[in-house]
Amino acid sequence: MEENIKQLTDTTLANIAACDTGAQLNDIRIGILGKSGALTALLKSMKDIPPEKRPEVGKIVNVARERLEAAIADRQAVIEQQELDRRLQSEKIDISIDVPTPCAGGYHPLTLIRNRIVDFFSSLSFVVDEGPEIETDYYNFEALNIPADHPAREMQDTFFVTDKFLLRSQTSAGQIRMMEKVKPPIKMISPGRVFRADEADATHSPVFHQVEGLVVDKGITMCDLKGILDLFAKKFFNENTQTRFRPSYFPFTEPSVEVDASCSQCGGKGCRVCKGTGWIEILGAGMVNRNVLKNCDIDPDIYTGYAFGVGLDRITNIIYGINNLRTVYENDIRFLKQFN
Repeated sequence: MEENIKQLTDTTLANIAACDTGAQLNDIRIGILGKSGALTALLKSMKDIPPEKRPEVGKIVNVARERLEAAIADRQAVIEQQELDRRLQSEKIDISIDVPTPCAGGYHPLTLIRNRIVDFFSSLSFVVDEGPEIETDYYNFEALNIPADHPAREMQDTFFVTDKFLLRSQTSAGQIRMMEKVKPPIKMISPGRVFRADEADATHSPVFHQVEGLVVDKGITMCDLKGILDLFAKKFFNENTQTRFRPSYFPFTEPSVEVDASCSQCGGKGCRVCKGTGWIEILGAGMVNRNVLKNCDIDPDIYTGYAFGVGLDRITNIIYGINNLRTVYENDIRFLKQFN
């Protein structure tokens, strides 16, 4: 047994000294000291040694293990230093060479479209009010006609901070704050980030962007909503763009509609972008629910209003022909340079 241990130790030390890479060294370590290693196998065979000789043999094995572990550590340090020296030699920079001046940064595509939307509505006398990203349950749900037992809460997987505070799931909360502070007439938009517990894929993200719009005054009708959204679609796509309203449901508007725009890629004929339908859904809208007006101390018998919510990420993807939402968030310089 003692001769076997000595022979195994000497052979392994020679192999360690001949190693040139960390991978080779690791293979030797596993082959000698691993669970199925040669030295471990010798330890397992000690059951065949007379009991009176086991302490002596065990001591020899431990000494051998310590020698091998020390040799492996020393060789590992040498290999790492050699690899570092090679990297320093190959990666060194000649500071005497003139380098080009780095170019200035530019706007992100989401920022470009956000600025265009803000400029468009500002030109129509809409004020901009962003609101906080951490909202109360009251402003995010209750004041928008979504009480605690309302089934619409199940439509959104919300990030709650506490029982009463959450990461806003919609910028509509800013409309409530505005109606509490300012009495009609009101024309405002509320752009910003919103948060929902969605899995990230080509069309979803846990963080995305909305621009909510609100108009409240005497005599506001669905025709006013149709007019402003027609103008918006023509401004952001092309002059020939048509819009259509489809009945939908939102707790904070009644009646509610989904708004489609004729596909800007094919002119409504049907293509891959619009999935052959000729239409692309761009936003949700409707007339402000009477209960929402009452929650803000606005008399619904005197005032009416409309509200709409634009998915900023969706509009950006449509305008720039981006087919994967994740591309916008990956910060690939090659992608971002296309917009500046």
